[in-house]
Amino acid sequence: MTASANNDPADLASLGQQLEQVLKLRVPPIGMRLFESNDVLTAIPKLRRPQAVHTTDQIVAQACRLGWTVGITADDLVGAQCKAVIGLGGQDEEWYSGQQMAGVWFATVEDSARHQAAMEVVPKGKYKALVVAPLAKWAGFGAGLDQPDIALFYATPGAMIYFINGLQWSGYKRFDWSMVGESSCADSWGRALKTREPSLSIPCFAERRYGGVLDDEMLMALQPADIAKALAGMQALSKNGLRYPFAQYGIQQDVRAGMGASYPAPKGAS
Repeated sequence: MTASANNDPADLASLGQQLEQVLKLRVPPIGMRLFESNDVLTAIPKLRRPQAVHTTDQIVAQACRLGWTVGITADDLVGAQCKAVIGLGGQDEEWYSGQQMAGVWFATVEDSARHQAAMEVVPKGKYKALVVAPLAKWAGFGAGLDQPDIALFYATPGAMIYFINGLQWSGYKRFDWSMVGESSCADSWGRALKTREPSLSIPCFAERRYGGVLDDEMLMALQPADIAKALAGMQALSKNGLRYPFAQYGIQQDVRAGMGASYPAPKGAS
């Protein structure tokens, strides 16, 4: 396993392939980028434009589960909720009021408004278009268009904790991730686009119903360089006998032999 943290577009395909192999991913990682002009939608080769109104969850699914390159504007998305998370709409007084979700997801308008205020969203006004595509395809988009803002991948909880362990191998930091509930895309791509920090989420009802996310899948959104960092960390863990998939040891076995494969013997032990 090798990993590079530079910004060479060709490395994106390699990073994606390595991540798929190490974590045994069902679907490949994708990249997501916001653009300030709609002109990009005609500049990127083989880009698909929606022929119907969608949720952003569906657009993400088309990239990771079908392998498509898809570009959208606010007009392609249903309602203000999807638009607000990626900074293409919403975020006005009506949106923050939470009226649309009151009585559906939350008991009162006040509860709904608190939910809206808690969401991590890209500030509105700067961006006009969003493009999503498998990491392997970004190198073919041409200079200036070949770097996504963030990468995203779905994984099981076991694969996800191993990835996080890899992120924490060097330059350790504690991760504190929030759970907004419904509209949890704000916890993943909304937060990552806004902060550029690794952002983990439990995909919500809408992502599972409309975006095809499976029951046992979690979602990570982060900068591509952080994938390289995690791959290097997972390589180090593997050398210590800490590998994925996790080999089951047995709940009634003497644990010392298993622990001894990874941890040094205590001082004075014979």
